[in-house]
Amino acid sequence: MARKAEADELVLVGGKKTQQRKASKRDWSKKKAEDFLSALSETCNVTLAAAEAGVSVSAAYRRRKADAGFRGAWMEAIGAAYQRLEMVLLERAFVGTEKLVRRKDGTEERMIEYPNQLALTLLKMHRDTAVEATTEIEPDDVEEVRERVLAKLERLRKREEAATAGE
Repeated sequence: MARKAEADELVLVGGKKTQQRKASKRDWSKKKAEDFLSALSETCNVTLAAAEAGVSVSAAYRRRKADAGFRGAWMEAIGAAYQRLEMVLLERAFVGTEKLVRRKDGTEERMIEYPNQLALTLLKMHRDTAVEATTEIEPDDVEEVRERVLAKLERLRKREEAATAGE
């Protein structure tokens, strides 16, 4: 039975001898990792990213757990996707979105809708940062600055844990 050359690869079996075998969905190539991370940064969706790369979702999570470099790249991809999402939401909050309203009499009107709940959520998320930005710090208040930085790091850690738990 002949196999396609691009589907076969040379692998170590038991760490001693090499053997030719067909690549499986569990195997990761550099291209698969790049495809996965690229799709993850675009979609912020592990399932879609895994499908794009041709790997299983469980294989992606296993690789994230076992490979620190991949885990770091994963976090960067999620961060990039989150920033892009945040920018889109900010634009909607500031500029609004066009909405077509159809009345019972059949007439239509286009109007701009401003999502107040979205704006309130964004305000709540960034309240601490905004307060910090407007508060002047005296040079001799080093301990206070240290405590605020540590508190902010703790908030970021909790946010990341919540995001990781939600995946």
